[in-house]
Amino acid sequence: MADTMVTAAGMKILKILVGNEPHTVSELMKKTGVTRTAITEQLNELIAAGFVQRAVQPLSGRGRPRYLYSLTRTALIALFPGGVHLVVPAIWRAIRKIGGEKLIQRVIAQVTEELAAHYSAKITARQPEKRLRQLIDLWRQEGCVLEMTERNGRMVVHRRSCPFLSMYEASGDICYIDLETISSIVGHPVRRIQSRHKGDPCCTFVLDPQTRKRPAS
Repeated sequence: MADTMVTAAGMKILKILVGNEPHTVSELMKKTGVTRTAITEQLNELIAAGFVQRAVQPLSGRGRPRYLYSLTRTALIALFPGGVHLVVPAIWRAIRKIGGEKLIQRVIAQVTEELAAHYSAKITARQPEKRLRQLIDLWRQEGCVLEMTERNGRMVVHRRSCPFLSMYEASGDICYIDLETISSIVGHPVRRIQSRHKGDPCCTFVLDPQTRKRPAS
């Protein structure tokens, strides 16, 4: 659970900020009853984790600027997911029930195209290996936990955290989106050799330079 990454004191701050206007340190002190030093330490940890963002509060006159703290979208998704684990799988089942496998494949292709376009716009390399490294860097910036190794001349990516975990349902359709998106972005066939949903610790992908390449998008 994502909330295990946050201390009890940090979670108290997050629950104050969620669904509210941005707060100053002084306001957080009043609502929590703890010292400025303690609040500041917790906020710094939450900012480093990507759960809280800081902005400067405009002042009409002179004086030292004050900072306003608010929750990030990452915090809302990771810490307060609500019924996402029920709603998203239900949507997939509805798509299959309404349009069958043909519609499912069209949805997968469209989502893959949009995700690939989003990340490809931020990637400058042309070679598949370098494109994959840049993609991994982008995912890490978003908070994804990955490891990359080389095995027998092949690049192996262990995707230890999964952004699609709450979207998974029995058919595993979301996993095809993940795999096809990576292949499309790097411009080269990528294989999944381990799957979290088949009992492995994480999903593992292999980029084999010996297989037939396709032009990078």
